[in-house]
Amino acid sequence: MKWFNDNVNILALIGAAVIIVMTVFVAGKYIRQMKTDKSTGELTGDEWDGIGEYNNPIPVGWGLIFVGTIVWWIWYALVGYPLWSFSQIGQWNEEQQTYNKMFKKKWANADKETLKNMGEGVFINNCAPCHGVLGDGSNGKAQNFRHRFSEAQVLDVIKRGSAALGDTKIGDNKGQLGYPLGEMPPGLASGDSAKAIAKYIADGMKGKAPAGFATCAGCHGQDGTGNGGSAPNLKAYDLTLVEHVLNHGKRGIIGVMPAFNTGRLSDIKKKAVATYVDSIGR
Repeated sequence: MKWFNDNVNILALIGAAVIIVMTVFVAGKYIRQMKTDKSTGELTGDEWDGIGEYNNPIPVGWGLIFVGTIVWWIWYALVGYPLWSFSQIGQWNEEQQTYNKMFKKKWANADKETLKNMGEGVFINNCAPCHGVLGDGSNGKAQNFRHRFSEAQVLDVIKRGSAALGDTKIGDNKGQLGYPLGEMPPGLASGDSAKAIAKYIADGMKGKAPAGFATCAGCHGQDGTGNGGSAPNLKAYDLTLVEHVLNHGKRGIIGVMPAFNTGRLSDIKKKAVATYVDSIGR
């Protein structure tokens, strides 16, 4: 095999084997001693639950293994296979960065139809496992993008607030979706008032708004579109809403959706997902 002809690999394996053999030998030696030897020496004076500690030097074998491991690592990192030398991971990262720049440049001015088609592919790969291939929420297991909200979902948000993650506290700035007006606190409405608001929003905000919706309008606007991006849009899956959810994650009835803010999706792909999600909801 080719790797066996590599001196670096051979020396690295020999060093690792020596450390393993020393470890087994030393461990066996001290295990045998534990069965026969008695503790002697001067106590340090510290006790834990009645157990004292002797002020004895470290075992010679343990010290040799410790120092040997450090020496072997320094040799491997600086001589055997230097940290700054070629690596497949580094090459892959460079190629990925180059590709991302080309992708961003190519699709910077993509039209709506292109974004929709691109978003469908991204959705199937990243979103469909929970939301279903058709975006219908997999029979209630996740958000149904073909229907804006259900009454149960609206009531859940009214009751628990809009924190993105499960156990965050209101005001700690960790659970909100990143909107300028912050996260929605729980319990802004209850009883029949909450039910009326939920029905009104779930039905597409048609007709006369219930009196309790005035509280919601303070942030979401009287028309429910979010006051120009200051709060979530209650009428459509616009780009702002989808990007905030992708960047921050979202707490739902069945659990927590993770955030996609680690480079997994580029800004263009997020825009494409938003375009596609908005299209299937009409």
